[in-house]
Amino acid sequence: MQPLADLLRPTTLDNYIGQSHLVGPKAPLRLVIESGSIHSMILWGPPGCGKTTLAKIIASSVGADFHYLSAVSAKKEDIRKIVEGVNTLRVGPLKKILFLDEIHRFNKSQQDFLLPYVEDGTITLIGATTENPSFEVIGPLQSRCHVYVLKGLTEEDLAQVINQGAKTLKVKIDKDAVVFLSTFANGDGRKALNILEATATLQGQALKAITKKILQDTLQSPYLRYDQGGDEHYNTISAFIKSMRASQTDAALYYLARMIVAGEDPVFIARRMVIFASEDIGVAVPTALVVANAVFAAVQTIGYPECGINMAHGVVYLCQCKKSRSANDGLIAAMADVKQYGNLDIPLRIRNAPTKLMKDQGYGAGYNMRDTESYLPDKLKNKKYFS
Repeated sequence: MQPLADLLRPTTLDNYIGQSHLVGPKAPLRLVIESGSIHSMILWGPPGCGKTTLAKIIASSVGADFHYLSAVSAKKEDIRKIVEGVNTLRVGPLKKILFLDEIHRFNKSQQDFLLPYVEDGTITLIGATTENPSFEVIGPLQSRCHVYVLKGLTEEDLAQVINQGAKTLKVKIDKDAVVFLSTFANGDGRKALNILEATATLQGQALKAITKKILQDTLQSPYLRYDQGGDEHYNTISAFIKSMRASQTDAALYYLARMIVAGEDPVFIARRMVIFASEDIGVAVPTALVVANAVFAAVQTIGYPECGINMAHGVVYLCQCKKSRSANDGLIAAMADVKQYGNLDIPLRIRNAPTKLMKDQGYGAGYNMRDTESYLPDKLKNKKYFS
């Protein structure tokens, strides 16, 4: 049977819930869609916020030929077949849209393969990702795509989605249950509908109305316990980081194991380790960043299951390192001053002076590498960011 989340998928912007900053009246993406001038783009947002639905609406609104691929399983050959089909079936100005779900799972070689087809307009690429494209999408492909940032659905958005789902399932749902499920779904519309559907299925025909208690009973089901991208995803990575921060090696290994068994993306885990090496260890053990980067590279090269060994090696090392947040804290303090004071004048003696005119204006005058006077702008010259 067709899943409820798929059954309720809207087909027009008028029925689309959420992302008003992108598709509301006069919002940028709505204007792009209404103009019919669709460009390659990357939709970056959390799970269940409507990336796939939006891509399908875009294709439908311009009458485009829509091709769906998941980067988890797709290969270069799949792209080649679509491109060859595009060349064979091209009729007039009909656009050919390739929707690549989880584009962050494509490696560099696969992304490179896409480039010429995106550049010459053979296909219009719409990539969807839950990960920061700055880290996961190669520069040349990023430069050819506009990045649109989607947000998790608000509780009001989710209430709308849940009520629509209950109406489709022909069951009543209490207001308290709607509030509970809207909060529990944590911005994920698909998660909310999956739980609603599971509740109706488990309770069967005897179900008269869905209450908060009935939802809580449904959530005892083991198969709903770990949802990548949902609460358990964030709870587990939080516990993992905090265990390393407290130098609790056994706990960190346990939470690492939970993520590995659940099929968490190893690149996601390794990237958090790289961040941790600078944020929490920093100058206390500078080589921690070297080790974390080596783990990150190993994960990309080797993959599951063996890369779990590389991650365990790195986790044990990072746990046992001394910790210092001084570099990170200094950056945060400096950024706060930048936001408060804006671009304060840089002292003349440390400005670049590539021309005679600039030298005549005093740029670079009096610079001495052994100078002990503060190089900070005058307003901040007594500030200390690092200690």
